[in-house]
Amino acid sequence: MEPNLKTDAKFSVCRKYRYALWRSWDESKPYVMIIGLNPSTADETKDDPTITRCINFAKSWGYGGVCVTNLFAYRATVPSDMKASNEPIGTENDAWLYKLAKEAAIIVAAWGNDGSYLNRSGAILGALLNLHCIKMNKSG
Repeated sequence: MEPNLKTDAKFSVCRKYRYALWRSWDESKPYVMIIGLNPSTADETKDDPTITRCINFAKSWGYGGVCVTNLFAYRATVPSDMKASNEPIGTENDAWLYKLAKEAAIIVAAWGNDGSYLNRSGAILGALLNLHCIKMNKSG
């Protein structure tokens, strides 16, 4: 990680759910919020490949930071493990999504085809404004 990078994350007490993860490099600029499918291994101090890609996108777009959230807060390295969870969304996830969406300069949908699981993408698409995507997949 970069030495001047500020990092933080919000987890459930059991740490099975990650509600938000922040990386900031220029606090004078607004941040982009990226909504993925579900969190993997990244935490307050460690990036995973997805977070590294999110940071690189945000920097290339001229933002000063990125906040990564997810449709499902359950931490899993493969979507099938997340789907096997009895509670994949997480009790605080929607509250964090809506709170952080109000503060973001732009929101990017990046959840892929599995976002339709439990109609999560449909619910979020209907609730958030200022939502963008890099590329539209077959399921919308």
